[in-house]
Amino acid sequence: MNKESISSKPYAWVPSLYLAEALPYVAVMVIATTMYKRLGLSNTDLALYTSWLYLPWVIKPLWSPFIAAVKTERWWVLLMQLLIGAGFAGIAFTLPTAFWLQGSLAFFWILAFASATHDIAADGLYILGLSTHDQSLYVGIRSTFYRIGNIVGQGLLVMLAGWLEKSQTISLAWSISFFVLAGTFIALWMWHNVALPRPTSSTTREEGVSSNLLNDFWLALKTFFTKPHIFTALLFMLLFRFPEGQLVKIANPFLLDTAEAGGLALSTEAVGFVYGTIGIIGLTIGGLLGGWCVSRHGLKRWLWPMVLSISLPDLVYVYLASAGQASFLIVNICVFIEQFGYGFGFTAYMLYLVYFSQGERSTAVFSICTAMQALGMMLPGMIAGWMADTLGYLNFFWWVVGCCLVTFVVSALIKIDPSYGKKQ
Repeated sequence: MNKESISSKPYAWVPSLYLAEALPYVAVMVIATTMYKRLGLSNTDLALYTSWLYLPWVIKPLWSPFIAAVKTERWWVLLMQLLIGAGFAGIAFTLPTAFWLQGSLAFFWILAFASATHDIAADGLYILGLSTHDQSLYVGIRSTFYRIGNIVGQGLLVMLAGWLEKSQTISLAWSISFFVLAGTFIALWMWHNVALPRPTSSTTREEGVSSNLLNDFWLALKTFFTKPHIFTALLFMLLFRFPEGQLVKIANPFLLDTAEAGGLALSTEAVGFVYGTIGIIGLTIGGLLGGWCVSRHGLKRWLWPMVLSISLPDLVYVYLASAGQASFLIVNICVFIEQFGYGFGFTAYMLYLVYFSQGERSTAVFSICTAMQALGMMLPGMIAGWMADTLGYLNFFWWVVGCCLVTFVVSALIKIDPSYGKKQ
C-alpha cells in the first residue's frame, strides 16, 4: 500500500494521532508526580515543580494562531513527535545521574511545550484532513484512543515501573519505562510519516498572514474580555476546580506514602492499576453519562447535580486517610466513586466553556477559556504539596472538602440559557 492510499484512510492515522496526543500530557501531569514521589521528593517540592508544567497550556493561545502561518499542521505534528520522543529519552538518560532532578525537570519542560504545540497541530490536522462527515464519524474513535493513551500512561507504564522496581533501583526502573515511551514515540513518528494526510488547504498562506494573525489574536482577547458577565465567568473558570487542582497533586503521593506518614503504602504497581484502569473507567462512564443527561434536559438543569458530583466524592479521601490501611478493594471502590463523580461533574465545566465561547471568534475565545482552565489547575496545585506536608493527609483532605464551598459560590454566580445543551 503506498503513502497516498494509507493517508486517505482516517482509521490509519486518527487513532494513533490521539494516542500520541494523550501520552505526553499524561506523562507531564500524572506520571511525573508518581515518579518524583517514588524518587523521594517531598509533597511540597513535587507539587510545586509539576504544577509549573501547566504553564505551556496556560500560554498556548499566545502562539497557537501562528502555528499554521509558519509550517503545515502535518509538519508540526511530526516535528513535535520527534521532540517528544527526545524528551522522553532525555528523562530516561538523566534519572540515574547525580543531577536527576534538574535534568528530568528540564526535559519535562521540553515535553510540556512540545505536547501543547502538538495538541494545536493535531487538532488542526483533524479538521483539515477530514471531511465534515468524517469529523463527526471519528470523534468517538478520537476520544476512545485518547482514553486508551491515559490507560497506557497512568496504568500500564506506571505498572511497568512498579514491576521493574522489584529487581532494579527505583531510578533505573523509571529510566527503563521512559525509554519505552521514547521508543513508542519514535515508532509513532515513523508511522505518521507515512500515514498522516497532506491536506492542501493547510499549505496555502498569504503574504502578511503573520501580521493579520497578530491582529486577530488581539481582537480575540478584546472579544473575550468584553463579553457579558466576564467577571463571573472568569471566577468560574479559575475557581470551579480549586479543590480538584489541589487533590490531583496529592492523591497519588497519599496512596504511595508510608503508613507512618499517613499514607496507604500501596506499591507503584497497585497505584498504576487503581488510577490507570479503575479510575479511568469511572472517569469515562461519568463523562458519558454527564453528556447524555445534558443532552436530555440542558446544562442549567444539571448544573447543581454536577457541582455536587464533582465535590462530595472528595470525602472518600477523608475516609481513606482516617481508616488507615484500607483493603485494596476499598481503595479501588473509593477511587472509582471519586473519578466517576469528577467525570460527571466536569461535563458542566467544559460545556460552560463552550457556551461562553459562542458568538464572534468562538474558536479563539474557546482557546483562551482553556488557558484559564489550565491556570485554574496550575495555581492551586502549586500550594497543594505544602498544605499536605503542613496539615497532614487527613486534615489536608478536610481542607479540600472545605474548598468545595468555593466551587458552590462560583457556580451560583454564572448565568446559563435554560435551553442550552438540549437536543433539538
